Amino acid sequence: MSGMFSTFIVGWIIIMVVLMAIGGFFMFRKFLKQLPKQDGKSELDWQNYYLHKTLHLWQDEHKALLNELTAPVPELFRPVAKEKIGGMIGKLAVEERAKTLTLDLIIRGYIMASPKRDHKFLRKKLHEMDIDLSPYEHLLQDNTKQAVSE
Repeated sequence: MSGMFSTFIVGWIIIMVVLMAIGGFFMFRKFLKQLPKQDGKSELDWQNYYLHKTLHLWQDEHKALLNELTAPVPELFRPVAKEKIGGMIGKLAVEERAKTLTLDLIIRGYIMASPKRDHKFLRKKLHEMDIDLSPYEHLLQDNTKQAVSE
């Protein structure tokens, strides 16, 4: 009985340490994104700036497309993914001084903001929607290089 109880306690300690390490990793990543960069603003500050600056450009069909593209993201992380992708789309719109959001801006922003593993779903989804991906192939290939340079 004593050996079984001590095995349980050791197993429980290992499980708790692993779960705390996983939680700490994600909290640390969030903390790093909140640290100010050389310009005095953090990644999250810039993301929120671009979202608020372009909020008036988002129409219902644009929001529906973003919802459709972020559908495979687990529900718990979907709002964060939408904010990150929306921030990148907003950044592109501000840099290009766009008067309205276009499908081109949304696709480019999604490609630049999403991890490479999501591009397989994007290709499938855009193929279903009969949208040509050939203008975006350079982004799909160079996404890892852009993410490192930013």
